[in-house]
Amino acid sequence: MGSLRYHQIVSFSLCWVAYASTYFLRKPLGVIKADLQKELSFTTSQLGWLDTALLLPYAVMQIILGPVGAKYGARKTFGVCLMLSALSMLPFGYFSSFGVWFFLLFLNGTAQSQCWPNCTKGLLCWFSDAVRNTMFGMFGTCAFAGGIIGTMFAVYIQANYGWRSVYFYPSLTVFVLGFLVLILFKQPEEVGIDVPGKGGDKLKEAQAGATGAALEKPSMKDLWRLPTIPEISTAVFCLKVVRYCMYMWLPMYLLQALNYSQSMSGIFSTVFEIGGVTGSALVGFALDRFYPGQTLRGLGLFVLISTIALVLFIATSSWGVVINSVFMFIAGAFNAGPDILLCGTVPAEIVEKQNRNAATATIGLVNGFGSIGTCIEGPIIGIVTAYTGWSGMFYLMIALSALGTLATYRAAVINSRINQSTPDFIDGV
Repeated sequence: MGSLRYHQIVSFSLCWVAYASTYFLRKPLGVIKADLQKELSFTTSQLGWLDTALLLPYAVMQIILGPVGAKYGARKTFGVCLMLSALSMLPFGYFSSFGVWFFLLFLNGTAQSQCWPNCTKGLLCWFSDAVRNTMFGMFGTCAFAGGIIGTMFAVYIQANYGWRSVYFYPSLTVFVLGFLVLILFKQPEEVGIDVPGKGGDKLKEAQAGATGAALEKPSMKDLWRLPTIPEISTAVFCLKVVRYCMYMWLPMYLLQALNYSQSMSGIFSTVFEIGGVTGSALVGFALDRFYPGQTLRGLGLFVLISTIALVLFIATSSWGVVINSVFMFIAGAFNAGPDILLCGTVPAEIVEKQNRNAATATIGLVNGFGSIGTCIEGPIIGIVTAYTGWSGMFYLMIALSALGTLATYRAAVINSRINQSTPDFIDGV
């Protein structure tokens, strides 16, 4: 048991730091955009395309390259992809060409696309089913903390060493962490440890044996046809659009629509992200404590709370910063918390009933489909606000959050039916 606890601590800590570091190679672009526009005369359109160069392959390659992790293992895939991501951005400051930067960012997004699914799969192997939501909720804080730290790191480097160095030092950091992952991120079978409470019971063993052949080498089409996966993917898509909309557009909304000062708009806009850190840590614990065996039902309720908070935010927007902060914090907590679990533990748990080797690909499919929302959120919001004003943006976010609620509840209903009629489910796969 002592050895198990040691490996759990090492794996959790290493994964938390390593995945947080991926934001060290995502955030600098936003920090140096003004420099690129001023010194190299890049247009706003070109800067937008650089965003696409990073985010589009990150989303699409999670779906296309999903089987890579199953073939080479979570440790090797996660570690190598971190190192490739670092190497792709290391020479960034030595060039001034839009085309070269587009290519480097494309490589970075492609390499990072396999970090989340393999990090998730490798970490979940070390914890029992009874605490996986609690553990993963705590782990999910790395995504939000990494974003904050990554921005601060880039700002510090920009101020002290110039914008051409903003990728150099973070790249070295990520490369070292990738090497540590290769050495230390061992899986239970690699060190001969049996994790208690893993796989639950003999029923899951029977299910895996009955359906394993059908999913021995699953295609993306096979995984998409699994019960609840389309619904979960839809929910993640909706939640990510809402979250990234708040990240990218909330400061401007506060400045122009609610007449906040420029500094106050920037400060207040972090409330949603702070809520995300808190929600990621607490939602997983609440699910294990109050919704054991009913994760999707609990998540549906939490997404509904986020939707209601958005409605109350827009309804009370003129009541002042304190009330605004309360509802934005709640919206962030119950958006980010479910999002982390819906593209992590939930699809992994569902697909493991058919084939454990397909878990990595399924997580990549769900998160990749959801991440497409981050690529199209900008143009959609731009069009909506142009025709309807800022209120239209919030109505759209409320509608998407409500759709995410319905999709999650539908997945819960389907999953409940499956659990009540396991033999029929096995025959139908």
